[in-house]
Amino acid sequence: MEALLSVALGIGLAAACGFRIFVPFLVTAVAARTGHLALGSSFAWIASTPALIAFSVATVLEVGAYYIPWLDHVLDILATPASAIAGTVLAASVVTGVDPMLKWTLAAIAGGGVAGAVQLLTVGARKASLVTTAGLGNPIVSTLELGGAAVLSIVAIALPLLAVVLVAITIFIGVRLVLRLVRGRAAGPEDSAA
Repeated sequence: MEALLSVALGIGLAAACGFRIFVPFLVTAVAARTGHLALGSSFAWIASTPALIAFSVATVLEVGAYYIPWLDHVLDILATPASAIAGTVLAASVVTGVDPMLKWTLAAIAGGGVAGAVQLLTVGARKASLVTTAGLGNPIVSTLELGGAAVLSIVAIALPLLAVVLVAITIFIGVRLVLRLVRGRAAGPEDSAA
């Protein structure tokens, strides 16, 4: 059961990396530093003082940059592959009680995959905001992403199984919205041609 909970924790934290890369690392560092989270022995560095300072500075810079209209799109290009890598590392840092080969396989597939999927959905939300509000709604999207990263990180640590359920619901709803948008665009040119 402990291994299952650690995998659920890893998936929850990895998904939070899809919203913001550094917020889940900061939450993880604080939780490990205060004794609320056990990290794998080779990942103890996450709770170190230099890492805590680095994650704090990186979080402030990342959050602030997403409120600058043109820079948020540039960050999306960089964050898409980076979120998958961050999700893999963060998932591996908390998965315990399993063979190392299985741990890294789970971290790469479940952690990196979920982080990448959530990141792609946030990119879609930002593009939808750009198209529908000429970018004026992007600060709202950025605020929702920040909230998603913080809340999901905390829920993953406190209630890992609930975090997995929230991730599944988020991806399900996100995919449905993206598909609806795509279908709407596909139907749009045909309707205007008629």
